[in-house]
Amino acid sequence: MNTVERRRFLEAAILPLTGLGQAAAPQGPGRPVRVEHGTDRFNQPRTIAGANQITYKVSAQDTQGGLFILEQVSLRKGGPPRHLHHRQEEWFYVMEGEYVFEVGQERLRLGPGDSLLAPRQVPHVWAFVGDTPGKLLIGFQPAGKMETFFQEAAKLPDFAANEKLYRECEMDVIGPGLPVT
Repeated sequence: MNTVERRRFLEAAILPLTGLGQAAAPQGPGRPVRVEHGTDRFNQPRTIAGANQITYKVSAQDTQGGLFILEQVSLRKGGPPRHLHHRQEEWFYVMEGEYVFEVGQERLRLGPGDSLLAPRQVPHVWAFVGDTPGKLLIGFQPAGKMETFFQEAAKLPDFAANEKLYRECEMDVIGPGLPVT
């Protein structure tokens, strides 16, 4: 990622976050967006992969498509298949638990307070590997079709195997998920 792309990412990621602790209503251009602890931006928490709870924190509509942030509580080990995003950087911040990531050829173990940026068009995969529930903040810049992806994934018993959904949301499945024991 070059300097201009990094700056755009940081501007899109940091500036909208400054309004998260403010009043919730009414929403609209130039208005702060508050999402309280444990709640979803639209009061519609989702479950994916049978046990992972997803709550939207910043919607694409809040940032004119510039950013989408969700919180995921991991209640069972595992993660998505190896994939890549054609148009989004994906940023991870571990709040609780332990996770293993592979981005390109690098394998990393992350714990609370660690963050990682997976650049667009670079294959990556991750898995929750902890013994107690884990929690991640995941950001996508620009938002693209990621909000749609998670809305649709919540409707499927095994979204990880649905390569059509990945393609429709501008991603490609490159391989299986990480094995966990």
